[in-house]
Amino acid sequence: SVGSVSAEGTFLPSPVTKGMLLVASPSLNDPNFHHTVLLLVKHGSEGALGLVLNRSTNVLLSQVLPHLTALKGTDHRLSVGGPVEPTRLLLLFRLKEAPADARPVIDGLYVGGTPALLERVLTEAKPTEVFRAFAGYAGWAPGQLEGEMRQGSWGVLPIEGIDIFSKDQDSLWSDSVARL
Repeated sequence: SVGSVSAEGTFLPSPVTKGMLLVASPSLNDPNFHHTVLLLVKHGSEGALGLVLNRSTNVLLSQVLPHLTALKGTDHRLSVGGPVEPTRLLLLFRLKEAPADARPVIDGLYVGGTPALLERVLTEAKPTEVFRAFAGYAGWAPGQLEGEMRQGSWGVLPIEGIDIFSKDQDSLWSDSVARL
């Protein structure tokens, strides 16, 4: 069956598309991805880009963006999105309407945006509008992710029913492996 675990603790290959979750195989020893769950935000002929969802830090977003007054006194934390460009800030939003300055991942989920969009969500968010901030991302060259899939490094889960904006991401990997 698709996404099942083989005896060696690796996953059987399954097709990947943008907006799916990649779950690191229990046997994946790369320290950047050990026990991680990633959201695939871009996938195509030029390669793939993902954000690690379960690597929080103690860094407050208000320290990273001190000029954003809407962040002052909030407890929003920066997450480690991956090993590529660790000083680059990436924002992930769940929004009702598509923002002009962010790319859709799936319907209602967008990556990118500007400090102005972040400020709007912080000050005027509708109940379903949330965001997360990431330092860096995971990147794959064309065909590289497919190769890792063939080796059983990643399991694939649909995003439906998983709260990727929850404050507590500690059990995300073990819950995802259990779902697979």
